[in-house]
Amino acid sequence: MPATDPSLSLHPPRWRSLQGRLQHDRLSLSWEGRTLIELRVLPGDIPQLQVLEVCHERAQHALWAACYWMFASDVQCQRLLWRQPASGGPGLAAALDSGLLLATEQPELLLCERALFWQLPQPWLGAAQCPAFPQLMLMSEGKRHPRRPGKPVGEVYRRFDTRLGAWVSLRTLDIDQDLARFNRWQNNPRVLAFWQEGGSLEQHQQYLAKLAADPHALTLIGCFDDEPFAYFEAYWAKEDRIAPFYPADDYDRGIHMLVGEEHQRGPHKVASWMSALVHYLFLDDPRTQRVVAEPRADNQRMIEYMQRQGFHCDKEFDFPHKRAALMVLGRERFFERCQLA
Repeated sequence: MPATDPSLSLHPPRWRSLQGRLQHDRLSLSWEGRTLIELRVLPGDIPQLQVLEVCHERAQHALWAACYWMFASDVQCQRLLWRQPASGGPGLAAALDSGLLLATEQPELLLCERALFWQLPQPWLGAAQCPAFPQLMLMSEGKRHPRRPGKPVGEVYRRFDTRLGAWVSLRTLDIDQDLARFNRWQNNPRVLAFWQEGGSLEQHQQYLAKLAADPHALTLIGCFDDEPFAYFEAYWAKEDRIAPFYPADDYDRGIHMLVGEEHQRGPHKVASWMSALVHYLFLDDPRTQRVVAEPRADNQRMIEYMQRQGFHCDKEFDFPHKRAALMVLGRERFFERCQLA
């Protein structure tokens, strides 16, 4: 937790701003000028939080905001202990039901785990959140896989990256709006060297229309502070060309990635958008246990970026058009080593 500046402004998604002020052992969080919660913070290997005052109308939000503030302020913090009054408190029952807080062997202490906190779908997914699509198996092109849900439209993920100091968000690609941008990015010599998808506007319109009609693929635009800078393809691995090369589970997701805007490149930017993309895919369906990718085996820079985010190289293999590295990131590993802030 920062000790040099007693005031810190954080921006949870879909809240205008969350103001936090830490003085000695007192933490006060307010939203839109109204106090949400005041806490006593007792430092230790596992920080302890004691509620002094809470807004009853927004009690559950207040508890969530305090956990968010603590975890976003210190990415090394893995657990929080909440000391509850003997009579309980507002918002605690809902927090326990949602998994935000966990009971312990000591009735007066509740636990918040970083690995669980970042798996809560709200508020990162916002209105895009839907219940897990029911499972019904079917066959397509000789492959047995679950029927996939309909594709979302619009923004699907938003989070304020406190280290980057910017909003990172994902929205679905709109062919009318994004075709010229996609065409420019794909014809960039740097991108062309790895994607090999250069072409005309007409060719790219056909390429994107084919993906739009493919139930196993989802095309996304990555944004920093609502400025489009990257194109991503997310796909269900079971129906993809990657499936014969490893034991794909029913809900594994795969990714293709390109950064189109030169001024949005760099390791710190990659860490932000790649963690956001993987976070979204794990939240989109809680049954997803792995995210995979198959960059060119000689794309050492991308492979190193992915390894920094927790991916490991399972093996190298040959597609008809390239020698690829199979990169794999498991759900448990991602959330246990979660560096989101």
